Amino acid sequence: MIDHQSIYIFELMLGVLLVAIVVTRLAFDRLGMPSLAGFIALGFVLRVADGQIAFMSGTGRHLLEFLAETGVFILLFRIGLDSNLHGLVAKLPRAAPIWLGNVTLSGVPAFLLCHQVFDLGAVPSMFTAIAMTATSVAVTTELWREAGALDTPDGETLIDVAELDDLSAVIFMAMAVAVAPLVHSGDGGSLATHISEISLILLAKAAALGALCLAVAWANQQRLAAILTRLGEPHAAMILLGIGICVAAVASLLGFSIAIGAFFAGLIFSRNPDVVRMETGFVQIQAFFVPFFFIAIGFRIDPASLGMALAFGGALLAVAVGGKIAGAGLPALMTTSGAGALLIGVSMVPRAEMAMVIGQQARDLGDWAMPAEVFSGIALVALATSVATPIVVHLLLRRWRPSG
Repeated sequence: MIDHQSIYIFELMLGVLLVAIVVTRLAFDRLGMPSLAGFIALGFVLRVADGQIAFMSGTGRHLLEFLAETGVFILLFRIGLDSNLHGLVAKLPRAAPIWLGNVTLSGVPAFLLCHQVFDLGAVPSMFTAIAMTATSVAVTTELWREAGALDTPDGETLIDVAELDDLSAVIFMAMAVAVAPLVHSGDGGSLATHISEISLILLAKAAALGALCLAVAWANQQRLAAILTRLGEPHAAMILLGIGICVAAVASLLGFSIAIGAFFAGLIFSRNPDVVRMETGFVQIQAFFVPFFFIAIGFRIDPASLGMALAFGGALLAVAVGGKIAGAGLPALMTTSGAGALLIGVSMVPRAEMAMVIGQQARDLGDWAMPAEVFSGIALVALATSVATPIVVHLLLRRWRPSG
């Protein structure tokens, strides 16, 4: 039976949230900080208020989760759409050593911190480590663009390494979601054994999905772009998302999450620059749905978990910052100056979209995969790195000079 009163209350809350989203975005833009931090804080305030008044019924929570899931789809679809795999292959010799260093020094210490210091199980330690390998380069790229540095060799390296980070984070997340239930079942196998067993299955499924996506992209690339161009921005964006949702649904049938499916869907259109440039209508949809993903993240933070989350998040923050600065900065010395290497390393520090998507995917599996305090700790790392890093990058850019 439909709970009409709960729907009316949610509609009222939705209206208030839409106004709050716009105010938050404008305020954080004026402060020069990423608005996602404000959205997470907004969601946490909503959680605290619900704890006092209990106005969020089951229906309201489901509706908020629906908006958040749509936001996840659009985030990963956009990452896939912005990916340039063909161009990235040509730049692998320069970007791969930096990517390998920053992923290794971000992921391995994070796993050891969780598993050895905080005595967490293999599964939450694995998901936390994967979340720490991700990078939200969008937090700092606008500063590079304003400084006229994004088109320099160092700026191009930053973008290439961040793109590799996104790709590897998506792959690691798919593997972790598949292998986690096997590890949790306690059938006696080691983590390495389970990963090796599931990898072959995932590779086969990914190859099948990738082949399908590549065939669709190759067959319809020029014709679809022409059709979308004739339709205009709003209609083109809707069709683009509609096709993307269909691909994501097929991916889900193959055992992937909707986030993975969305990424594959974006890759279909990434090879066609005419489609990628059709962003006006898509940006409007993104501006509506994506904030709800971060609001839902804040809403999932249990106030009771904050005590442990602060201790865990503080330790994880030190690993997160040091891992990216050393992991990306030291290998970057092979291709740029010390100032350029430091700037690249610091610019890789923010964890936001992908880190929280990974945390949410694990949280959906249950407390055994992502305890509340661990999820809250990852959210605190995302907040701290997203707010503080732009300030440091701005100061470094003022003193940096492009290398030859």
